[in-house]
Amino acid sequence: MSTVVKKEASTALVIIAFATVYLVWGSTYFFIQKAIQDFPPFIMGGLRFIAAGILLQAWCLIKGEKLWNPVQVKNAAVTGLLLLFIGNGAVIWAEQKLPSSLVAVLVSAAPIWFVVLDKPKWKENFNSRAIILGLVVGFIGVVLLFSEQVSHALSASGSIAQVGGLAVVVVGSMSWAGGSLYSKYKSSGSAIVSTTWQMLFASIAFFTFSFVSDEWSGFKWQDVTTSGWLSVVYLIFMGSLAGYSAYVWLLQVRSATQVSTYAYVNPVVAVLLGVLFAGEHMSLLQVIGLAVILTSVLLINLAKYRKEQKQIQQNVLFKTPHPAAGTGIIEEVVCD
Repeated sequence: MSTVVKKEASTALVIIAFATVYLVWGSTYFFIQKAIQDFPPFIMGGLRFIAAGILLQAWCLIKGEKLWNPVQVKNAAVTGLLLLFIGNGAVIWAEQKLPSSLVAVLVSAAPIWFVVLDKPKWKENFNSRAIILGLVVGFIGVVLLFSEQVSHALSASGSIAQVGGLAVVVVGSMSWAGGSLYSKYKSSGSAIVSTTWQMLFASIAFFTFSFVSDEWSGFKWQDVTTSGWLSVVYLIFMGSLAGYSAYVWLLQVRSATQVSTYAYVNPVVAVLLGVLFAGEHMSLLQVIGLAVILTSVLLINLAKYRKEQKQIQQNVLFKTPHPAAGTGIIEEVVCD
């Protein structure tokens, strides 16, 4: 049993935070594709996360946060590699081969992998018909997206690289879910400190692979366009700092189920930006795949939302006085 103190939050701030997570994270797919037109993928990822990590570290020092805790740093290293290097790195690499809109659609299936990989919750999740139905529907959506690319690759004009790009995104989406779950069960201490270390370790991995893949030999700083630099700056400040900070804050003041609705909006934003500004095209089958995947995520989250509401209704009857006797402070008891 754990005790949770509900935090009050300004409605205006909540709206701004949701708008940031919805729009900014949805737009990052477009700006990643713009950035890698000038930057090799691993160099771009390294620059993005080392800059964001250093800025966050400076903020931690200003706030007087304790930066060095061996256990926290070790857990942050694992989380950073799974989430940012493999998870986000897969997106960056795949967008060399695939439209940003299609990559965003596949990433929107991440909630499916959360259910599949969350072993401590298997009994609970797989006893829910709605969640099982959501998983089946999500699998059908992913198959619909893959089928057209596989068919195209097998044709004379097709490219097996596009199928490989799709597979990389799926692996990245699984890694993102796995990293999030690892962080959920293993992380400790200040969230902002953990995030700082996650970004710094991810940047080390990106730069290491940039040397292994010999990206620096053909890269020239003077060839980077203004558009390329602005895209990286946008990813640093809006994607890595504003978007992530808004997401973490929302998790503190709103339920995880409500916050996870970003999974419905991000791919729509990415598709609109890709079609309107990058000349991308989504076939009817891909649009159907998008609709099917979003339906799957909706089914899974609705099941979790109903369970969450039922639990709140049951637990709201049980109120316990704060340990500081006589203060009159009441906390809500929520069973894990």
